[in-house]
Order: sequence, then structure tokens, then C-alpha cells
Amino acid sequence: MVLSVLLLLLVSTAQAAHFYGTMMTYYPKITPGSIKVVLRYKLNFHTCTGSDSWECPSSNCGTQSPIVLKNVDQESSGDWCQREGIMTRQLASNAPFQLVLRGGNWINNVKNGINLWRAVTLVELRNRSDTGRANASPQTTILPALRVPSNCRRDFNLLAFDPDGDEVRCRYGNTTEMECNPCTPPSVLSLSSSCTLSFSPTSSSNEGAYVVQLVIEDFARQIITLTQTSGVQTTINTNVAISKIPVQFALRVDPVVPSCTEGLYLPKFLPPTPANRARLYTPVNQSLEISISAEATISTISELLFSGPHNINEATSAAGRFTLRWTPSENEDGESHPVCFVVQAVSNSVKYHSELRCVILL
Repeated sequence: MVLSVLLLLLVSTAQAAHFYGTMMTYYPKITPGSIKVVLRYKLNFHTCTGSDSWECPSSNCGTQSPIVLKNVDQESSGDWCQREGIMTRQLASNAPFQLVLRGGNWINNVKNGINLWRAVTLVELRNRSDTGRANASPQTTILPALRVPSNCRRDFNLLAFDPDGDEVRCRYGNTTEMECNPCTPPSVLSLSSSCTLSFSPTSSSNEGAYVVQLVIEDFARQIITLTQTSGVQTTINTNVAISKIPVQFALRVDPVVPSCTEGLYLPKFLPPTPANRARLYTPVNQSLEISISAEATISTISELLFSGPHNINEATSAAGRFTLRWTPSENEDGESHPVCFVVQAVSNSVKYHSELRCVILL
């Protein structure tokens, strides 16, 4: 009996530690006499108890305030939970620095052989000659897991935009630069530099879970100068990345579906669902509502899955009818926040995802 209980506890602990990826963005908060940066990141685990912290391997990371870590969304059957961490650092200078998240293990039976996790953020806060202010990172978010049947083509158009107007490019992580551990890309996906992941129909032998480990970087559209508080200046051209953020998640390639036509098994978005990459504005302390509608005539729509700020609230009004509400606080004034979502449906215990849609809250 005691042995059975111990085994059960070991299994429960292992499941709780299963990693589903991360991502990070940052917001400079620089005023005369004060250099601060607010970093918002996602931690995705099998359960909402999973946790980890970012390390700073250099000496110029400043003083960290207590981290706020709150739930964003949880898949109803318990596959995953996404939490958002908000970290504020007070710095002595605007010199660049790195933050590293590392540990293990990813989810079980990953087809591309990823076990341990590692993610790297490069924070660049030096003053830009083109904007006259500190550099802001590219902005994005992602769900912990996306699904696609093995016989259906699908493009995942990742949200990737930059508040400074920079060109944003996506690439797979590089093992040599220790951006993941290791960085083996999924064989079933192709990636464009404009951040579209494309999946083509594949054989049943390729069904299963894959780990996707991306790096998103911003590139100035002209030669610029970065100025440090010490007065040291660095000139960079349009082929040198200014900052970088990690985007890591799981892709589940599921068994074949009888039809790939949207609206049958795979949910199809309907009006008034906002278009992908729509920009939605709201003043501080006023609520913004995002109405999302979808249909599936053969499968049954079960839930909306989303990723965004932790202070978004979800409501369901009817089958396939959802509302997300967000009220920005004074601390979020002037910031932009990405939100991504899919609608999940079920038929004979098999789960189906709609396309991925993302919007920008301003």
C-alpha cells in the first residue's frame, strides 16, 4: 500500500513538472534618474503548480522586485496550464544583459528528441538614435500547445510585431549560441523569416508531439546608433539584431481527420471574431471586449483557449460564443499586449483546433 502511494506521488510530481514552453517580452520604463525594465513572460506546465525562474549570468542585471506570477488559462482536461510572470528590474545603467531559463523535463515522448529546456532573452535598453528612446523588444505570445491532424495543411501565422517599427524576423534557436538544449527543429514544420510556421500533410509515423523552439529578433530599418548611459556609442546596421526573445511551445500532430474542411470537424471562425493581427484600442481603466464566434457541424465545440495578459477574463454566452474582457491598469498605460487564441472542439474524444488567431491590445 505504502509503495503504491509513493509511486502515485512520483507520477504526479513528474506530470506537474512537464514543461510546455515559454516566451518573454520587455517594456523599458526609463525616466530621469531611473532605469527600469518590466519583463512579462509565460511559463507553461502540465499543471498550474509548475514554476521556474530566469537567471542572469552577468553582473549588470540590477535589482529584481518580487515577481508576480498569475494564471492566464488552463486547458479543461488538464493537458496544460499557462501562467504569466511579471518581473521588474531596477538597473544602474542601460547596458544590455541576458536572462536565461533552464531546467527539465519537456513533455513525454517528444518526436524531435528535446528533453531539457533552455531559453534566452537579450534585453537591449540603450538609447536609439532613430526614436530617441530605449529599445523595446518584439511583442508576441503563444499557447502552450497547438494541434493539427496529420492529413491537413495548416499555416500558423505567429504574431510578431515591434513597437519601434523595426523589422521582426523569426528563426529556430541555435544550439551553438546555447539558445535551447538542444535546438533540433521539428521535421514536420517549415519556418519563414516572417514568422509563419507551415505544416503539410504527413504520414502516420510522424504523428505525435514536437517541441518548437523559436527566437524572434528586431532589426532596425536603417543604420542607427545605440548610446549607453556612460556615453559609449555603438553603430549597428540593418543586418544586426538589436534584441531577441524566445518563443517555445508544443505542436501535437494528431491522427487523420475525415475532412480538413473548416467548419466540420475543425472549428471555423465566424463574425464578429476579429481578423488576425487586428489592433484593438482602449483607454486605461476602461474595459475592452473581444467577441469570438466559431462553428463546427460534426464535432462539438468545447472551449476557447487563449494566451495574453493574466488580467483577461473569459465568458461563454452560448455554444461557440465567447468573450474576452481586458481592462488595462495605470501601470499598462502606453503598452501593447498580444493575445492569441484557438477554439477547441471534440468528437469521439479526439480534440480539434481552429486556426490560430492573434490580436494586439493597445
